[in-house]
Amino acid sequence: MDLALLDTVLAIAIPVVLLVSMAGYAYVNAPKHGMSPEKWAAISFFIPLFGFFAYLFEREERTRDPNDREMFTDGFEIHKSRADDISLNEPEESTKNEREL
Repeated sequence: MDLALLDTVLAIAIPVVLLVSMAGYAYVNAPKHGMSPEKWAAISFFIPLFGFFAYLFEREERTRDPNDREMFTDGFEIHKSRADDISLNEPEESTKNEREL
């Protein structure tokens, strides 16, 4: 009888410890990536496994790869073939003068 009780306790304790560990990791690691620690700890705890892997994938999306040319922090790069295009933010009078020339 004692062995059955031990098996039951272990069957409950191991998953709970695993869930708490994943939630704790998300809570501690989330601020390093500019994410809400409470939100991701709760998601990791209440949605077993999927919530933790969702946190890991979202964290990777927020991590900037220095070799990735699509993530610009300074604005947009303009291709040299489009460098002479007229900006949409220019006033109408400057575009009228350019049309008259």
